[in-house]
Amino acid sequence: MKLITTFFLNLIFFAATVLYAQQPVVQDSARNPAANVIKTDTLPKKSINASSSLSSEVIYSSDDSMHIDAKNNIVHLYGNARVKYEDFELDADYIRLDQKNKKIFASGIYDKRGRYRNRPIFKQGSEPPATTDSLLFNIETKKGLSFGGSYDIEGGYIQAAKIKKNEFDEGFIKDATYSTCNLQHPHFGIHITKGIVTKKQIITKVAYLEIEGIPLPVGVPFGFFPKTNKRASGLLFPTFGEEGARGFFMRDLGYYIGLNDYWDLAAYGSLYSNGSYELRTQSRYQKRYKYDGSLGIRFSSTLPEGVVEGTPGYKSRRDFNVMWSHSQRPEVNPGTTFSAQVNAGTSSYFQNTAAGGTYDINQLTRNSMSSSINYSKSSFGPNDIFSFSTSLAHRQEIESGSIYLELPRFNLSMTTINPFDSKDRVGEQKWYQRINVGYNMDGSNSIDTGDSTLFKRGFKDFKNSIQHNIPIGFSTNVMKFFQFSTGGTYRENWYLQTYRERFSNSLNKVVQDTVRGFSRVYEYGVSASLSTKVYGTKSFKRGKLMAIRHVLTPSFGVSYRPDFGSDRFGFYRNVPLDSVANNVKRYSIFEPGGAPSPGKQANLNFSFDNNIEAKVRSTKDTVNNFVKVPILQGLSFNGYYNFVADSFKLSTISFTGRTSFFKQKVGINFRGELDPYRYVNNRRVDQLAITTGKLAKLTNFGISTDYSLNINSNAIKNRNNAAANRSNLPNGMTPQQADQLALVSRDPYGFVDFNVPWDFVASYSFNLTYNGLTDPDSQQPKTTIVNTLNFNGNFNVTPLWKIGYTSGYDFKNKDLTMTQFTIYRDLHCWDLSFSWIPFGIYKSYTVDLKVRSSILQDLKLSRRKSHFDTF
Repeated sequence: MKLITTFFLNLIFFAATVLYAQQPVVQDSARNPAANVIKTDTLPKKSINASSSLSSEVIYSSDDSMHIDAKNNIVHLYGNARVKYEDFELDADYIRLDQKNKKIFASGIYDKRGRYRNRPIFKQGSEPPATTDSLLFNIETKKGLSFGGSYDIEGGYIQAAKIKKNEFDEGFIKDATYSTCNLQHPHFGIHITKGIVTKKQIITKVAYLEIEGIPLPVGVPFGFFPKTNKRASGLLFPTFGEEGARGFFMRDLGYYIGLNDYWDLAAYGSLYSNGSYELRTQSRYQKRYKYDGSLGIRFSSTLPEGVVEGTPGYKSRRDFNVMWSHSQRPEVNPGTTFSAQVNAGTSSYFQNTAAGGTYDINQLTRNSMSSSINYSKSSFGPNDIFSFSTSLAHRQEIESGSIYLELPRFNLSMTTINPFDSKDRVGEQKWYQRINVGYNMDGSNSIDTGDSTLFKRGFKDFKNSIQHNIPIGFSTNVMKFFQFSTGGTYRENWYLQTYRERFSNSLNKVVQDTVRGFSRVYEYGVSASLSTKVYGTKSFKRGKLMAIRHVLTPSFGVSYRPDFGSDRFGFYRNVPLDSVANNVKRYSIFEPGGAPSPGKQANLNFSFDNNIEAKVRSTKDTVNNFVKVPILQGLSFNGYYNFVADSFKLSTISFTGRTSFFKQKVGINFRGELDPYRYVNNRRVDQLAITTGKLAKLTNFGISTDYSLNINSNAIKNRNNAAANRSNLPNGMTPQQADQLALVSRDPYGFVDFNVPWDFVASYSFNLTYNGLTDPDSQQPKTTIVNTLNFNGNFNVTPLWKIGYTSGYDFKNKDLTMTQFTIYRDLHCWDLSFSWIPFGIYKSYTVDLKVRSSILQDLKLSRRKSHFDTF
């Protein structure tokens, strides 16, 4: 009863609001006026200007014929007739213009099959056109009467048996129905017996809800609705239900406030019979052609399930969540951007509140949250060579509760310049003019903590650093076929704190102390490299395969860097691990990763990049008579040999690559690492594996792929573009349809596109890691394996039934991942959906029956059985 009343009141309010917007003139019972006219003469189609006592001329015309009754000063127009007077325009199959009494009558006509066609369409001022069965209008007094009118109003439709308009711009309606259903006989609507529409208000008599033409015993004896030209504030009706864990609930009772033309605010509250409650606010803002965004703040207090009041475990779990989204149009300030995507709060908010009562599977299974607020300026300074960016960032792991904050991170960079080059140079650059210099500064202020201790930490607990990087380079061609480059890099970090480690006799362990104050650490190195390209082709005279082409890009280089772990630099120190100081450990006085790695390096670097493609004969390409098919794209091997290392001089060999199948519709990426050293008893030893007849050991391998397939990719592309940008809609799509598409980002079941018969997306990932350790239980090499398959899609069973699915399989655990099925039914102006999670900790189902129109998206009947219910 409550939902029907809510549904009814919202429709009444909207119908009343849009009725006035049309400034109605009226329509009538469908009849054939031509039967009452005796044609004494006919004229060919032409346009005539009529002069009378009116303030403006009346212009009229017709395509078929025109009959003038000179005695009564009446003009009869037949076939695509048209009349225009000032801002009033009228088109109909038949129009009778009574110039003496200054009245116009218009109607359609019955065809041979008895169907009433070519109804009058009229337009007045800036109001949208309206259709009517018949119309009577006084062009002097501006009074009108129409019968059987139908008006399109902001995504909805209003049909009235009779509407009368007086000279005071007041409309009197009788037997009117407002609905978002566009049929001549709508599936549902609000029936208004009588009403008066003025500029500022609407007053109605008895009004009630109708579904499938059946009046429901739910109505009001009268109604009074104010009309304004700005956002109106009002009550937001709640939903009622029951959960097994939290009891009976009244969810989302709220109030909407239209702050101004650019901001609005909605505040909601939810209460549960076991004492739990939720509070949230949602605000939206927009300034056209400049920026738009939204801000949501949510707080909840949830009492534990099955704990008796007064016992130690009876304590509420308090959670909060903040979501902020902001985007700025690039043309507002060219070269400067500002954006924000914030999702932060306690890690248990979504699980404790069932994703704020939405039961959104994406939120319930979320593993992490992240936020970023970014500002950047692309060019400034002399010759616009500098750019600047800064950001506030946040990463949060929900399972562990760890939080990492950057408040802020900033970057200042300079475009690479040639300081010895001349602006007035003529001809090619000399060798010294090819020298280039760059500069980059990166700073951060960060903290790594837990959500339970976040607000207990002070500024002194933050880690601060500023890094300066100055690369110097030079490159040239050698002997036409080789590319030679050399250069050096200087890097320096500034910190506001360092660390000291000492052995504590009282604690019998090593403890760490923080030393406040400015300190600096630096490193430098030089390098040189030489690269070229080697081409190889194998041709075939028979078969479809014409040739195979291999492009090899080898690169060799040398690099040198001193040992920054030595005592002369002071970046590393020793600490005893026991009281007698016989065992010591080398440590960095800077934060982990803040100091250059110890060890002298004199490396020979090498890399090999491979591209292999085939040339296949084709009968479809009439110009080249062949097509190129990629076989391997970017198969690269990388490593180095350190001449001055004490042991393990050869590094591991990493490789990456990609390929594709089925006309490049399926892409496969792979990566891995080869260890060239032997393993004895699962321990790595300083002896190359090739000495024992083996090339290398595969210690890491990963492969991933994703595949998207649908029968109508253009329809999906147009759908997504329309949802993202209402100002650039595909051909044939209305703004109302784009509004419906935009619901997808807010509600995954808000809009279902039946124009796409089927859609399928799958992804697969596999990763194997061998760390050289031994499992103490099995005494076998310890390995880590990730092997999962995920897929989702949907398909039309019939033109009105669609089934969607989301699932996957974990090959390691031999179990299905989160699985969900959804069934949709198109009910024309209504949508019916059934969502089901058949197993797992989030086992649940949801049934929703809702009005399709985005205007009335909150008018729905819902039934949920969630993982919160225990019966």
